[in-house]
Amino acid sequence: MSGKGTITGSWKSGFQEIKCRLPLIIFEEEGNHIFYCPALYLSGYGSTEEEASRSFKEVLSEYFKYTTNKGTLARDLKRLGWTLRKSLKKKATPPSLGHLLEKNEDFSRIFNEHDFRKTETEISMPAIA
Repeated sequence: MSGKGTITGSWKSGFQEIKCRLPLIIFEEEGNHIFYCPALYLSGYGSTEEEASRSFKEVLSEYFKYTTNKGTLARDLKRLGWTLRKSLKKKATPPSLGHLLEKNEDFSRIFNEHDFRKTETEISMPAIA
């Protein structure tokens, strides 16, 4: 998964969507390939990068589906350090990687203990009311 594609999910029914760029960290641990999104504290894994990418897409889709259905997406994003703007486009901005390194112990561990690749991908997420 590179920054060239857009990730969407099954949560989309009936919801407007906004586009957002997210950093992804790709690394290996204990024989597994892992796609980790520190801005959402979500990861997917598999025995190959392709499996890990598919796993991450499923996890992301389920996250948006669950938080949208429960009405907790905005609250959860704020808890994770996102900036939410009340505008016509209802933009949401993920926290900076510097902020994430300081606040996210998992990301800090990955950063300090693993070889990794950083990429960005554009996602489509439910618009935040």
